[in-house]
Amino acid sequence: MTRRPSVTVKPPDAARADAIAQAHARSRSLGLSARATPEFDALAAADLRNLIDANHALYHQARPVMDALHAQIVDTESMVLLTDRNGVILHSLGDTDFVEKARRVALRPGVSWAERDRGTNAIGTALVEGQPTTIHAGEHFLRANHILTCSCAPIADPWGRTLGALDVSGESHGFHKHTLALVRMSAQMIENHLFNTEFADAVRLQFHARAEFIGTLYEGLAAFAPDGTLLCANRSALFQFGAPLATLQQRGFDALFGVPFAAFLQRLMQAHTTPNAPLTLTLPSGVRVVAQGTPGATVTRAQTAWPASSATAAERSEAKPARAAAATAAAPAHWQPTFADLDTGDARMTAVLERVAKVRGRDIPVLVLGRTGTGKEWLARALHQDSPRRDAPFIALNCAALPDSLIEAELFGYEDGAFTGAKRRGSPGKIQQAHGGTLFLDEIGDMPLAQQVRLMRVLQERAVMPLGGARAVPVDLRIVCATHRDLRAMIAEGSFREDLYYRINGLAVTLPPLARRTDLDALVTRVLTLVRREIPAAPARIAPAVRACFARCRWPGNLRQLANVLRTAAILAEGESAIELAHLPEDLLDDCDDIEDEPLDLAVDATAARPADHSTTTPEASPARLADWQARLIDDTLSRHGGNVSAAARELGLARNTVYRHLRRR
Repeated sequence: MTRRPSVTVKPPDAARADAIAQAHARSRSLGLSARATPEFDALAAADLRNLIDANHALYHQARPVMDALHAQIVDTESMVLLTDRNGVILHSLGDTDFVEKARRVALRPGVSWAERDRGTNAIGTALVEGQPTTIHAGEHFLRANHILTCSCAPIADPWGRTLGALDVSGESHGFHKHTLALVRMSAQMIENHLFNTEFADAVRLQFHARAEFIGTLYEGLAAFAPDGTLLCANRSALFQFGAPLATLQQRGFDALFGVPFAAFLQRLMQAHTTPNAPLTLTLPSGVRVVAQGTPGATVTRAQTAWPASSATAAERSEAKPARAAAATAAAPAHWQPTFADLDTGDARMTAVLERVAKVRGRDIPVLVLGRTGTGKEWLARALHQDSPRRDAPFIALNCAALPDSLIEAELFGYEDGAFTGAKRRGSPGKIQQAHGGTLFLDEIGDMPLAQQVRLMRVLQERAVMPLGGARAVPVDLRIVCATHRDLRAMIAEGSFREDLYYRINGLAVTLPPLARRTDLDALVTRVLTLVRREIPAAPARIAPAVRACFARCRWPGNLRQLANVLRTAAILAEGESAIELAHLPEDLLDDCDDIEDEPLDLAVDATAARPADHSTTTPEASPARLADWQARLIDDTLSRHGGNVSAAARELGLARNTVYRHLRRR
């Protein structure tokens, strides 16, 4: 097993105090005095216009976002500010009663708020550190600015270079803990607008593991040249890939998504009659994502200029698998499994289903343990489908798929003016959406401690208080949680609340990994039947050699990997009598040696609810797990920067708290 680098890291509060102390030290080194009255020299009107012209793209894309942000904070004695990369304010919007106070401290266009001019402040310090920053009251270096509370997020171009910053500043007595998250989300919105404008002519892809996040701030964005070369990707895309841009640019579309680029383009060109039709693609980690694509002007012109009759015989011979791959990239109808569907003959799985079936009509929370890809969500859906709640919503949230600052809004919702995302108005959270039905919290071990406290309160009171709300909303729901983590070990480390553990652990069951199941043949038949619902011309059977290969496979990605393998093979074997070895993905053979007798990473005894040592669930033993890829990436980056969390977070495009959270649960 690869030993991860040992890094001593202070808790976030102490690290924040250190960062502010370092910023004050920088201010003193610049010759500033905390008691000094700063000069308020602003650019002349003509010079300010020239500066705005030089930052035209940033200014143009930020203005509508600033309007929306200001609408969210109106009547809070605060203002919204946009700066260039050097901290010079380009534009401002503010409440009338605060504008005059802001002018007294030079919060107006044409004035520089770089650290060299104003000492420690949210704008200057965020630009120096390359991280979203809040500077509150006395944390400002200049005493003249102690009346302010300011939250600022840098804005980067598609390649990660800082263009400027977005800031909300107000009176210190109006401090609100959600302001920084609000500013971060607005800055990300500007970055996404800049990305789409920069690559308007390229092939663009929007993707996320959760379909509901397509079209929101959380979606990954990737741009490709007409030959499939990756041009650029936004921060969310890099996080989902688990690799830096320079590494990804060497791989191309085929390697990144497991589908020939020509087939993908053909699918996009055919989708003009159904714009924004969803696709399903697979990341190198084995995680499936829902995607939407835009062909781009360059490809559209090239496709139009190449009539079908000009295709060569070789191109026509390759067209069948390409067309099949593109056509079947469309997302299938969501399968709603029942207990009978999941019971395919494995004794341990049957025992799990029998235990869960006994509580399906009872208000008993269920905790599903097991390696990633073992079918935890399938079990949760079956529990919902075979219960009296079947006609009510089934709502799923992957706690590992969202940054810390966004989980709260997604789970608990928010009222008008309290928070923002893709919508200006308030939004009900997943808890309210699941009212009357089932809430499935996948990867509950990745939920931040602050949200664990709020979830505990919801489960106790059966009511949820949206962000910014004044009244709790009653909710009636069943909760099912899942994790691959050792929650007891996390409790000992202080990264998971013991009271929440016992609240969600009414019945704990562990799903066996695919390599340990005795019903592989039955599972292959079941999955292939599902695949043929999407691909009617796919073979109804697999060749004996393929069955033998499957029997020797380690299946590190478990059921998810099996489903992806069969789906890809069915595409390539469309119209033939059976799936043969030639139709299998080449990298599958790497996992098809003799299976060693390794211990399970989680306890088989469902009654114990005590995960065993999971030293076997390393990235090397479970390469299909996206989180392991990301963990290695974070560790490698930290090691390269000597444990400097700020530097590592800046390189990865992550919040520092995300890196701290990763380190706490190692």
